Amino acid sequence: MPSYKLSYFDVRALAEPSRIIFALFDVPYEDNRVSVEEWSEMKRKTPFGQLPVLEVDGIEIGQSMSITRYLARKFGIAGKTPEEEAIADSIVDQYRDFIFFFRQFTSSVFYGKDTDEINTIRIEVVEPARDAFLSIINRFLNGSKSGFLVGDSLTWADIVIADNLTSLHKNEFLDFQKEKKLEEFYNKIHSIPGIKEYISKRKDTNI
Repeated sequence: MPSYKLSYFDVRALAEPSRIIFALFDVPYEDNRVSVEEWSEMKRKTPFGQLPVLEVDGIEIGQSMSITRYLARKFGIAGKTPEEEAIADSIVDQYRDFIFFFRQFTSSVFYGKDTDEINTIRIEVVEPARDAFLSIINRFLNGSKSGFLVGDSLTWADIVIADNLTSLHKNEFLDFQKEKKLEEFYNKIHSIPGIKEYISKRKDTNI
């Protein structure tokens, strides 16, 4: 079996879907949580000057979604057909479009911006983008007979989107009482053996 080392900060965020895939398939790996102090020295040595980075037998892979897609293909949850793979990829690409807006909020909180500025970003930037994004996800779920986003089985798109719903919920952008279809999907993915056990033990963070 290959040797895996996943390096990222001590939050869920961009590395969490990969961590979930490792847990789902019970694959051992080194979960390297990088401190701010360590990052200042490590940054110039990474492929793109950013995290996460996955090392596979010493070969470095950068970019979070490339890492997660690689693992999805490796362990058979990228999609059962080329068409399913393309649809799963497109959903994740749509998620990445939304994250551009959501990051403006999380960054403003992280860097200690004043409350008025944070609230302005919440209302004027994130909420409109959230509404458009969740409308798309709901449309996929409403058209699904299986409860999964693509086809009749789990794909990496389900893992990525379910984890993003966690972040939206924790940061008060998502009320599951008003979004029952999303709640049903969220619970379905997080009740899968392997994923459920991992989530019950992981560190609780807002992102």
